[in-house]
Amino acid sequence: QMQLVESGGGLVQTGGSLRLSCVAAGFSLDHYAIGWFRQGPGEERVLVAEITGGNTTNYADSVKGRFTIFRDKFKNTLYLQMNTLKPEDTAGYYCAAEGANGEWTYWGQGTQVIVSS
Repeated sequence: QMQLVESGGGLVQTGGSLRLSCVAAGFSLDHYAIGWFRQGPGEERVLVAEITGGNTTNYADSVKGRFTIFRDKFKNTLYLQMNTLKPEDTAGYYCAAEGANGEWTYWGQGTQVIVSS
């Protein structure tokens, strides 16, 4: 059974940092395109950062230069390092992996990030 479990969310002040983790079970993250999404209150879920199947990293314009996505293949864990956090970064953050059909198929349960002003 393929499973993703996020952690690392919390409450932080503007300008602070957090590192989110996403541990994969039942499959190797090294073999999938993987990414972090976020969903703010009353908003749609949007892609924040991804590592493609070709190992290219892509970022939403709103987080470029502040967030870094990376993975540790030995720990089978995906990370999102978030620096210089802003109140508008407040959201539920979800990691996901692409399925064979190229769709974001496998999802974690999410971890909440709240940035206070």
